[in-house]
Amino acid sequence: MIKIPYEEILLKINEKTQMQLSEIESRVDRKMKQLSGLISKEGAAHIVANELGVKIFEPLSGKLQIKNILTGMRDVETVGKVLQVGDVREFMRGDALSKVASMLIGDETGTIRAVMWGSQADNAASLGQGSIVKVIGAYVRENNGRKELHLNDRSQLLINPKGEVVSEVFAEAKTGARKEIKSLGENDFDVELLGTIVQVFDIRFYEVCPRCGKRAKPTAALFECAEHGNVIPAYAYVLNAVMDDGTETIRCVFFRNNVEKLLSLNQEQLLKFRNEPAEFEAVKNELLGTIIKVNGRANKNSMFNRLEFVANNVDAKPNPEEEIKRLQNN
Repeated sequence: MIKIPYEEILLKINEKTQMQLSEIESRVDRKMKQLSGLISKEGAAHIVANELGVKIFEPLSGKLQIKNILTGMRDVETVGKVLQVGDVREFMRGDALSKVASMLIGDETGTIRAVMWGSQADNAASLGQGSIVKVIGAYVRENNGRKELHLNDRSQLLINPKGEVVSEVFAEAKTGARKEIKSLGENDFDVELLGTIVQVFDIRFYEVCPRCGKRAKPTAALFECAEHGNVIPAYAYVLNAVMDDGTETIRCVFFRNNVEKLLSLNQEQLLKFRNEPAEFEAVKNELLGTIIKVNGRANKNSMFNRLEFVANNVDAKPNPEEEIKRLQNN
């Protein structure tokens, strides 16, 4: 099912009718009350749009601009400029070893993360910042409130195809803007921090599906994956650490391959700490005082009412000459 965010529905109604956003929201609230709360806000907004004669979704085909890509779409074709490429990560899918990689691409209208599964992950080795890519036959999922393109073995990824140009990228898509921790806001996405690790917490291990890598939930029998049913789980890991950049401190969250980068340990070495947690104390102590560079996004932890930083990439050994040059240019 194609999903359009509530805010986009409001803006579309506003654009077509020139009605004030406050009035549109009032109509949505009245519709929800009329239906006794049996409908979501998005659903009520769709009904209001229909009553006003506004078409929220018009069928799109062919090459799409990134701003027109919606959650739930299939067979998506788009062209973008590569802004960032992640590492290839291996995992077990059944009895076979598979892999996944991701990249951030952008065009004149926006940015989107593209996830490459299986043999598509091999393309990561040929990608660099500034490459032009054409994606054909991808599908769109939502992850932590953000849209993602997913490429499987039926998709195509063309690198620097003839005739395809992205002249400039949407202003918000410029990657790696350095920020001080005190200046972070909860809507900051794809920013860079430089700071010192001042506190490290224990690694937390959790069960995942060995085929797709998604979280596996415990059942009476074994563990269950929403996509693949009962499975014997593999294990992934997350590490929390506090960073201080001289302006403030923030808790940083590192998942899976970023834990490996931060600690300079491989998956096999990390999984040993699951059964021997005491052995991790020496690693924690060694990490204290380390200066690292982290690219990622700020995220509001509603449970503790605090801002956290979720790492997309980590450089555990930032180049001191580059940092000195940056200071001299500021």
